[in-house]
Amino acid sequence: MSLADTTYKLNTGATIPALGFGTWQSAPGEVSKAVYHALKVGYRHIDTAQCYGNETEVGEGINKALSEGLVKRSEIFVTTKLWCTYHTRVEEALNLSLSKLGLDYLDLYLVHWPLAMNPNGNHELFPKLPDGSRDLVRSHSHVTTWKSLEELISSHPEKVKAIGVSNYSKRYLEELLPQVKVVPAVNQIENHPALPQQEIVDLCKEKGILITAYSPLGSTGSPLFKEDAILKVAEKRGVQPATVLLSWHLARGSSVLAKSVTPSRIEDNRKLVKLDQEDVDTIGQYSAELAKKNAFQRYVYPPFGVDFGFPDKS
Repeated sequence: MSLADTTYKLNTGATIPALGFGTWQSAPGEVSKAVYHALKVGYRHIDTAQCYGNETEVGEGINKALSEGLVKRSEIFVTTKLWCTYHTRVEEALNLSLSKLGLDYLDLYLVHWPLAMNPNGNHELFPKLPDGSRDLVRSHSHVTTWKSLEELISSHPEKVKAIGVSNYSKRYLEELLPQVKVVPAVNQIENHPALPQQEIVDLCKEKGILITAYSPLGSTGSPLFKEDAILKVAEKRGVQPATVLLSWHLARGSSVLAKSVTPSRIEDNRKLVKLDQEDVDTIGQYSAELAKKNAFQRYVYPPFGVDFGFPDKS
């Protein structure tokens, strides 16, 4: 078995592939072919979200692979996410996602961000106030949203196998966890050596919540590709920096989402390598130097980032 076929056990008892195929920011018209190719070459975890606007194409790619017998539905782990304007309409959002995907059930349903937006605003997904800022509903607690997800899997276990969160900081997890009946199975966060988020990783490990890393390479044309620590490990292993950055997450015990619409890159992203402790320490020293300089780099910064304690970019 190749390293790319590694799986983890969730706190639900279900198995999740460590390497997932991400679809965020993939251009319309390219997603279906990319998902199909990913399944064809061995990916078994497909990640999308309501707000990506590509659930229909993701479903087309999955269902083409299913119809051709390339894979069985039971062999695919499908994740999508509840968007902020649907925090008070959880079951409606789930049914919309299932309809667009053309699937009977989800393996994992995540709260995309722990903040609600106006469901009656001037846009279905991205409502704005007159000043251009996001139209947030600050009176609605993310804990209430989570309780709605708990009710959902209780009343419709045939539609959702597991629930989790995304973009939850330590602060939000500590608000949520004392009030749950069901501990989140996953916390999906931006994660890479320039943003290790160790305090969240440690808390999730303690609570039995699996970390799934998105944007594992940083940004497009990431500066991480040129960092000495990454290059040193890449040279030692005889691989490209991208391979090191993806493999680093498995060395940490996390799952990771690799994203591309290019067939050769989709295949290359599966060529993971096993990093030893020396490799992990080399990369860890780079992260530690950033910490000393308070220079961690966040590449995914929503307009409402300050609400999550992100550094103010204004």
